Amino acid sequence: MPQKSGLGRGLGALIPGGENVRMENGVMQVSVEMVSPNPRQPRNMMHPEELEELTASIREHGVLQPLIVTAGGTAGQYILIAGERRLQAARLAGLALVPVLVRQATDQQRLELAIIENVQRSDLSALEEAEAYRQLAEDFDLSHEEIAGHVGKSRVAVTNTLRLLRLPDSVKNALIENRISEGHARALLALSTGEAQTAALRTVLVQELNVRKTEVLVRKLCGEKPTHKPKPTAAPDVAELEERLRSSLGTKVTLRPGRKGGTLTIRYYSDEELDALMGRLLNE
Repeated sequence: MPQKSGLGRGLGALIPGGENVRMENGVMQVSVEMVSPNPRQPRNMMHPEELEELTASIREHGVLQPLIVTAGGTAGQYILIAGERRLQAARLAGLALVPVLVRQATDQQRLELAIIENVQRSDLSALEEAEAYRQLAEDFDLSHEEIAGHVGKSRVAVTNTLRLLRLPDSVKNALIENRISEGHARALLALSTGEAQTAALRTVLVQELNVRKTEVLVRKLCGEKPTHKPKPTAAPDVAELEERLRSSLGTKVTLRPGRKGGTLTIRYYSDEELDALMGRLLNE
């Protein structure tokens, strides 16, 4: 049998892995066993239903988007940067090879790239994102401003997300289980202690409060007086009549229609203004 020519023949010599590696359409295909999970993968939870759907799709169509990997410490091994779900689904689908793009990346860059991919796909929960930012801050000594620049977020967004890690486990678990939203969790952060946050959480869950009502509850628990409701805006025809009366009388006028009749209030601010008004109203 004639030997293969070109790139295919020399690939085993150029890339560790030999028969477990091949090129297809310019993308390297490697054995799933050669790809190790990203130790800095920020995503901790995967919904079984989503993984099943992806597995079924990969079983039928293959992995359409290459995994991003970097060379591992051992020859012929790669460390996953991005594509955790695709790798797991490919294994469940029984694929022998997966498409990969090899990138040079440090430990910090692996974490950053994994965050970016997951954030762009909205795959990270708020707490997973917060934990990833914490690693960048504590393990790599990055400021919130630097983290924001690396992952394409605003500094305020990074800081607010990190604050979620201060919540007690009761609130974190409720957030993980989708019993409350990130908006609820942010509102509860305004309470000064974990005990107060847990107590408020119970009220939120029992009364099924939305985010706005949770914010009202928290302000009340913090001792803030409820804000007064804004005065109702006058109907357009009433506002027009008020304006005509103001122009004619030269002072503030309030018209309040009722079911039967209504009230007309004319204000004056000095005896002289009262005399002038009396003269206009009485034609004197």
